[in-house]
Amino acid sequence: MIRKKTGVFLLLICLLSAGVEAQRVTSMRINEVLVINEDNFVDDYGKRGSWVELYNTSAGSVDIRGCFLTNDRNNPKKYPIPKGDVLTKIRPRQHVIFWIDEQPSRGTFHVNFKFDPDRENYIALYDADGKTLVDEVTIPCANGKEVSYGRTVDGHAEWGFLEKVTPSTNNLTLDTNDKIDNFRVNDSLGVGMTLTAMAVVFCGLILLYLIFKFVGKLSVTLSIRRAQKTDGSTVGQDVASGEILAAIGTALFELDEDVHDIENTVLTIQKVKRNYSPWNSKIYGLREIPGK
Repeated sequence: MIRKKTGVFLLLICLLSAGVEAQRVTSMRINEVLVINEDNFVDDYGKRGSWVELYNTSAGSVDIRGCFLTNDRNNPKKYPIPKGDVLTKIRPRQHVIFWIDEQPSRGTFHVNFKFDPDRENYIALYDADGKTLVDEVTIPCANGKEVSYGRTVDGHAEWGFLEKVTPSTNNLTLDTNDKIDNFRVNDSLGVGMTLTAMAVVFCGLILLYLIFKFVGKLSVTLSIRRAQKTDGSTVGQDVASGEILAAIGTALFELDEDVHDIENTVLTIQKVKRNYSPWNSKIYGLREIPGK
């Protein structure tokens, strides 16, 4: 019993540790980088510049305040992310943009270094201790204008050039629907879809008809059984059909004509003469007149 409780306790500790780890800064990833921005996303000052997108891969919110961004491997603490900004708390599966414009006076999300468009660029995210590397990436030089370098799927390991730049949103966006495209190719007039819909409707109606028919028969059967129990008859007792009852009635009628003559169908009313008065006659309440 003690061993069982100990095992449950250790399991709970492991689960809690996993949950805490999932919400630490180590769940953050550098997700997308745009070096040359001439006709793309603008910052809160209406300016265009290089930017880097971070992505929270965990199922819990992560606060990146106190962490560091840098473009120098020898200086991991180059840009400390301020601690007083509530926007540094990143919700699950969400993104945040940092502007690489060397303008830290513009706010929390403007760093103190810039990218060089003529060579490879390096950027890394360090934990608040300034020693633990969370994520890093080297951006190739030949990425061109308005072409970002990012993960093909948010948070995954594979990187590549993204012609469709997606700041603050998923790198892989579903612009098409396979089922709709299949219908467009194989059933452009919609005949197949119409027939399928009609078949579904009629099958549903037939199914409802069968259900109601079965329920009706079951209800009648139960009513007959209840009536038989009320009359004292058994459930298995045979009940004469309409044909049998008609035959019996016809036979009785024919038998009645053979026994009696035609007068049996004549109603005769004769006046009954009584020499006495009914008990309630008023004459009993009168005195007799003395005879002369």
